[in-house]
Amino acid sequence: MRHRSLLILTTAITAGALTLSACGSRDDSSDGGGDSGKTTVVIGVDAPLTGSLSALGQGIKNSADLAAKTANKNNEVDGVTFKIEALDDQAVPASGQQNATKLAGNDEVLGVVGPLNSGVAQSMQGVLAKQDLAQVSPANTNPALSQGDNWAKGDLKRPFKSYFRTATTDVIQGRFAAQYYYKDAKKKKVFVIDDKQTYGAGLASIFAQEFKRLGGKVVGTDHLTVKETDFSSIADKVKNSGADSVYFGGQYPEGGLLSDQVKGAGAEIPLMGGDGIYDPEFIKASGTKNDGDLATSVGYPVEELDSAKAFIKDYEAAGYKDPYAAYGGYSYDAAWSIIQAVKKVVEDNDGKLPEDSRAKVTEALSGVSFDGVTGKVAFDKYGDTTNKQLTVYEVKGNAWEAVKSETFKD
Repeated sequence: MRHRSLLILTTAITAGALTLSACGSRDDSSDGGGDSGKTTVVIGVDAPLTGSLSALGQGIKNSADLAAKTANKNNEVDGVTFKIEALDDQAVPASGQQNATKLAGNDEVLGVVGPLNSGVAQSMQGVLAKQDLAQVSPANTNPALSQGDNWAKGDLKRPFKSYFRTATTDVIQGRFAAQYYYKDAKKKKVFVIDDKQTYGAGLASIFAQEFKRLGGKVVGTDHLTVKETDFSSIADKVKNSGADSVYFGGQYPEGGLLSDQVKGAGAEIPLMGGDGIYDPEFIKASGTKNDGDLATSVGYPVEELDSAKAFIKDYEAAGYKDPYAAYGGYSYDAAWSIIQAVKKVVEDNDGKLPEDSRAKVTEALSGVSFDGVTGKVAFDKYGDTTNKQLTVYEVKGNAWEAVKSETFKD
């Protein structure tokens, strides 16, 4: 969804109204939910709105939109009307970078929700950081985005102070998955496959390291290519390896087909993956039953959280065409964190946005703390969420069913 840009007023705003000298605009129109005399603040959204991952991307966009509408309805920030500008990255880094440039060039944008993919985030971070434009991802899990490329060596350095996320990292998710596979599912010989992408390869590596540390054996590894559909050669390798399980680092379009073909090759063993496969489309992508396949996902099941009841009710009432999907709650919380940061900046500046609004919003995000849809929302010194809750889901029939939820502890 794209909203038309609003003209930035260069004349003084009358006394008593919220003023804005560098970012945002006075909204004198009645369309798009804007209130006359209020300053418009835009929250950018970057996600795959078309293509194979659009089921997740649309949920991200809609949930951020719901947060903006809720803030307007409740007059969360006195004198401010929030809108979103959603751009489609199609899960392609180059598109994400172009979107980041466009959002950074719009003075009304004071924060960005997204993206879905860690690889896309890598292409966006520097562009947004140069403009002091905060970004809060509801889905990125690669540790390097917040802790630097040498995180695995214990050398943690935050690359960009403007980057935050409401989803926990693969350091947590990969280890959590390995512990469940080895300790709970009693798997001892796993075949590890990834899609060669930033998210998938990173997650698979962390999983494999923890699985071996626990005493399990990685009996084989391989890689597949995104958007390909024939994984028969990999499936044969899995069958011949004697593996009692598969771990896949990647997304649901390839994951569902891979599970199907591994079983079709005669290896009646479960496939496990991360939050990238936790979607109904994973089940639909397979032509055979996926019963027993597993996925981890950040947080607890939204449907089981008391804190999410209002979100679920409001989302349904809003009539969005697509479901909020795996990252809906985290997207709402990401947008709400930006809204709370804007609120802090306005309150600290006598009811108006300062000239350096973007820098001030980024600074305020570091101190944001509130009870969100997904639980307590706050960020550590790296911009990572302090919420380390995760859940294991299992395919039973034609649906994912939660089988274990816990707060991860080292």
